[in-house]
Amino acid sequence: MHDLLIQPFLEFGFMRRALVACLALGLGCGPVGVLLVLRRMSLVGDAMSHAVLPGAAIGFVYAGLSLPAMSLGGFLAGIAVALLAGLVARITPLREDASFAAFYLISLGLGVLIVSAHGSNIDLMHVLFGSVLAVDDTALLLVASVTTATLLTLAVIYRPLVIESFDPGFLRALGGGGIYHMAFMVLMVLNLVACALIVQASRHGQRYALGSALGR
Repeated sequence: MHDLLIQPFLEFGFMRRALVACLALGLGCGPVGVLLVLRRMSLVGDAMSHAVLPGAAIGFVYAGLSLPAMSLGGFLAGIAVALLAGLVARITPLREDASFAAFYLISLGLGVLIVSAHGSNIDLMHVLFGSVLAVDDTALLLVASVTTATLLTLAVIYRPLVIESFDPGFLRALGGGGIYHMAFMVLMVLNLVACALIVQASRHGQRYALGSALGR
């Protein structure tokens, strides 16, 4: 049992880095996942996990497998999709989750198209799926920064987010609903970008659901 569960982490540095990265991601994604479920936004979490792909793909095309470039591209793409989905929901009869679903399909197809047109199949697999065992010091710093920012921000805006989850009309009457909603969307995109560049992108929705279940 010792050789199976403990020895690999003592022998291999990449195993220790992978463990620390997963623990840090769990700390950040858990509270966000709980709030996603409370706010009935589980589908949005799954959709946004694919929405960051075009930005990461553009960063990959221009800078290769550069973590800062792909992180910045994924973050900007996620924020753009969130803003566009919110805009569509306000000027059309579509609900916000329906507009997110539409944009996520467009984003996923666009991201695959960009990488397929400018890279090899091996490069495409790296961008789409990553590898938690290939986490380096730069990736650990990214994850630690995102987790720290997430926990500190949630500590400040936790009460308004919970109020909005159960009574959004009350918070809108106080004049703060839109600000807190956008802050929460930024936190969600940040965590998704950190996950997308380290672990499998296709499992973000399940990870948020697991985090919310553990949080309860």
